[in-house]
Amino acid sequence: MTAHDKAVVHLKRTPLYEQHLALGARIVEFSGWEMPVQYSGILAEHEAVRTQAGLFDVSHMGEFKVEGADAQAFLNYLVPNDVARLAVHQALYTQLCRPDGTTIDDLLIYRLAEQHYMLVVNAGNIDKDYAWVDEQAQRFSHLALSNQSDTTALLAVQGPAAQTILQTLTALDLAPIRYYRFAAGEVSGIHCLVSRTGYTGEDGFELYCVSADVVALWKALLEAGKSYGLLPAGLGARDTLRLEAGYCLYGHELDDQTNPLEAGLSWTVKLDKGDFIGRAALQEQKARGLQRQLVGIEMVERGIARGGYVLYAEDDAAHQIGVLTSGAPSPTLHKNIAMGYVETAGATIGKSLFVDIRGKRTQAQIVALPFYKRKR
Repeated sequence: MTAHDKAVVHLKRTPLYEQHLALGARIVEFSGWEMPVQYSGILAEHEAVRTQAGLFDVSHMGEFKVEGADAQAFLNYLVPNDVARLAVHQALYTQLCRPDGTTIDDLLIYRLAEQHYMLVVNAGNIDKDYAWVDEQAQRFSHLALSNQSDTTALLAVQGPAAQTILQTLTALDLAPIRYYRFAAGEVSGIHCLVSRTGYTGEDGFELYCVSADVVALWKALLEAGKSYGLLPAGLGARDTLRLEAGYCLYGHELDDQTNPLEAGLSWTVKLDKGDFIGRAALQEQKARGLQRQLVGIEMVERGIARGGYVLYAEDDAAHQIGVLTSGAPSPTLHKNIAMGYVETAGATIGKSLFVDIRGKRTQAQIVALPFYKRKR
């Protein structure tokens, strides 16, 4: 066994790994998983999602179930958003925060039934998140917590044709499922939870099913979407799509040194709902004012901005004002775009700055987020 073999032997695979290989996908390591970064090419897959539809394997994501009479009270203590506002068959976006307000992860919470919830967390954080959630659960008596990540698969169908394609496979009426709502039903004879959240800036659906059924579901969706221009899409297009839409990615815009207020997610922090982990720290920072904040950046001069590149003030070449968290050429807008943190005093839309691209100061400007909004 070579050193390389030893390095990859512990990487996880979704149940669709062999399907990805059969489709000619280029496989890369991502958060401890072997995942497809592209099939036909990032640009083609990106365009398919913006104009027709793309199919993503996101079965590496983690799913925890929380049940019991204390479920709502526990989750409202666990996260900054207000879980008590959730109706059955509704979802919300929020974060797991430490007492100092920094971010353990960002996640979705689904209210499956009156006392039954599902948490969907990022793949690289499953073990860390579950340990944290389990630790906090100990102070609540009437609660059952389970990690169902290994037995749950997840597909995402995204793009303008997503509803049309998916409707051919299900008797479930998709039209009434509003944004951040979901319903249960059969898709191609497979029991699924069908939600409408999305991470691309386009309309679309997520299909949760048991892992044993996901290969059949994947094949049915590819076949149904063939005449509509649907393409299987990998992590490369997923990243450029979410960047254009201005969505945070954990490990980039959010991490254990960042809080939701800095990341422009104050709308998810409900300081008036009662006590929750991190509330005092977040309330104090809001009162004191932010030292830095997340902004959109567009290159003015030629150059591709990437995460980790340092930002400098236009009027003081020695003054470092921030750092980029994500960056790439935008296939839709044909511009080089990025997100990053800058000092709040200089976080003004239209303000010029410099990006240090491999030792060269390259002019850019701060722009409004998101970079891209779909036409309704």
